Amino acid sequence: MIAAAVLAISGGDVFRVLIALVAMAVLLKVGMNVLGGFARPIPEPPEPGELRKVRLVYRCSICATEVRMTMANDEVPEPPRHCMEDMDLVTPVEDL
Repeated sequence: MIAAAVLAISGGDVFRVLIALVAMAVLLKVGMNVLGGFARPIPEPPEPGELRKVRLVYRCSICATEVRMTMANDEVPEPPRHCMEDMDLVTPVEDL
């Protein structure tokens, strides 16, 4: 029905109408796939004991050595030890 209306308006150029309809279908399919990608749910957190990605930076209060932790078994793990003392967490609160 829509194709007949477009064909009547276009003056009878069937080839151009077919190309436009195919292009519209392709763009619609790609657009729906992109929007569908945004609708996916957030994956569940890993089970306890499995490593998860973290981005934490610790600094030794005695010698100023810095350590960046990238994998941990908890979201906020216990701080590592250096110079026989617990290191201080220096990662900004917004990044936790």
